[in-house]
Amino acid sequence: MALFSKKEKVSLDLQSISTLISEGSIFDGNLKAPAFTRIDGQITGDVVVDEGLILGEKGEIRGNVITKEMVVYGVVNGNIQTNSLEIKATGKVNGEIKTQTLTVENGAVYNGSLSMSQNNKAAQPNKLPRHEAKAIEA
Repeated sequence: MALFSKKEKVSLDLQSISTLISEGSIFDGNLKAPAFTRIDGQITGDVVVDEGLILGEKGEIRGNVITKEMVVYGVVNGNIQTNSLEIKATGKVNGEIKTQTLTVENGAVYNGSLSMSQNNKAAQPNKLPRHEAKAIEA
């Protein structure tokens, strides 16, 4: 057994997307989606995705996020609760992160607090956090 072995699973970037908020779209309100979602537009409100979320380079979320896995290429101003989080080189996160695994590429920006645990319960998509993040303009 290798110490740093990769799991046999399909990368979030290669998953079939069921919900898409395209570039130029502005969504005001809470978003709840049952499967894999990609956001390239702007969301002002909380985002709850049962499976996984990709935030594209032009994507922006101003609110809290709860999902199982997340890849951030864009900007999140709010708290993130997930089992697995990747912040890519173009990604910016301002807020509290609760996760089991975190990958941050060189060039990514993160401002906030981080809580990590191997024994965290899975992100609970049906429960929104009761506190609000204060948005920090990037």
